[in-house]
Amino acid sequence: MRSVSADPPRAPDGIVIPLPDGDLVLRHLVLDLNGTVAVDGAVLPSVQDQVARLRERLDVVLVSGDTFGTAGEASAQLGVRRIELAPLAQGTAKLAIVNELGAACTAVIGNGRNDAPALGAAAVGICVVGHEGAARLAVDAADVVIADITRALELLLSPTRLVATLRG
Repeated sequence: MRSVSADPPRAPDGIVIPLPDGDLVLRHLVLDLNGTVAVDGAVLPSVQDQVARLRERLDVVLVSGDTFGTAGEASAQLGVRRIELAPLAQGTAKLAIVNELGAACTAVIGNGRNDAPALGAAAVGICVVGHEGAARLAVDAADVVIADITRALELLLSPTRLVATLRG
């Protein structure tokens, strides 16, 4: 795994999810590329504006094994830093990224089997069942399962929508 952008993470203001047992403060967002924010390697048009708005409040990181060779273009298009993953043990690598950022203040959005460890460890794991579907392990590991990336990002932009889903 290697970080391929030189920009250091900035100190984000965060997003607060007001839960009955205490506020959950998110400071980082880890996004999977293919099957989540991109289809066949191309970033979905609906995602760009939402990610731009989230970047104002969160440190957003794009993680990818770069299956289609478009991760560099995608991270530039979204204005986020990218961490490229080696072909093997991507689940372990994604989990390490979440732990390095601080699982208690990190949200993860993904759909694949290799996203499951990170989805389960994150403060908020959101599984997107998009164009490529979602791995059962990712669905089982996530806190929230949703139909598409646009709705997933809307949850973070309007965090009170998550209260009923996340409260104990």
